[in-house]
Amino acid sequence: MSIYAFSIILAFSFLVLVLELVRRQKLREQYSLLWILFSVVLVIVSLNVSFIEWIADRFGVKYAPAILFLFGLLFCFMIILHLTIVVTKLTAQVLRLTQELTILKERDSLHGQND
Repeated sequence: MSIYAFSIILAFSFLVLVLELVRRQKLREQYSLLWILFSVVLVIVSLNVSFIEWIADRFGVKYAPAILFLFGLLFCFMIILHLTIVVTKLTAQVLRLTQELTILKERDSLHGQND
């Protein structure tokens, strides 16, 4: 089995997995779009061997299928960056909610003493 056939099978399998996770509500639609896009791009690139060889030639890569792994690695970096941004926003929201909850509890305890 060639690396191209393997990447096509992997991309289709991955696409089916992502769609199944969305269907079972294990993965939110907003995050699934990135994974679906990645799978589709990987299938297109895998099906077009001359395109991969053209890119490899432009970058001076001797083994053209290595470009597929480069695309995958770059995509992983993009996902990690995106998830880091999401975690940062969620951390700020949790901090703010914790502070607001503390203020509300303090107000309730003060009002309880005055009654």
